[in-house]
Amino acid sequence: MNVNITSSECAWSHFEVKFLNRVIKGLRGFESKKTKEAEHLYGAGSEPIDITTGNNKYEGNIKVLGFEGDAMNKAAQDAGYDDLTEVPHELIVITISYKRRLTDKIKTIVTTGVQFTEDGFSMEQNAKMREITLPYIAMSRQMIH
Repeated sequence: MNVNITSSECAWSHFEVKFLNRVIKGLRGFESKKTKEAEHLYGAGSEPIDITTGNNKYEGNIKVLGFEGDAMNKAAQDAGYDDLTEVPHELIVITISYKRRLTDKIKTIVTTGVQFTEDGFSMEQNAKMREITLPYIAMSRQMIH
């Protein structure tokens, strides 16, 4: 199940992302994805006789305002790393809590063993804000309802 929710679909004000025990206030978006290897199994004839499955893969990204990306990198540097891509995956858990409607119960996605794979800086002319998208891979993901 991929989770990629926009503000027109849910109560955005109830989203919360935590990174290294810090609540990210400048969250602009996120994506959390599980991929399962699957392929057809063939025998005699040209039609598949089954579908075989294999490994799971967890990945996603968070989109934050520039000051949050800067704060995340500063936290990594304060811990002795060059930037957030150097922080060992064993130390990073991303917890995302949300509800689709104001009356719904809170749902939570806990992604553990997070390794950020990119860090960058970009800006556009006449931009009202600076946004940074931080892709990651992870060891596991759990959905709590």
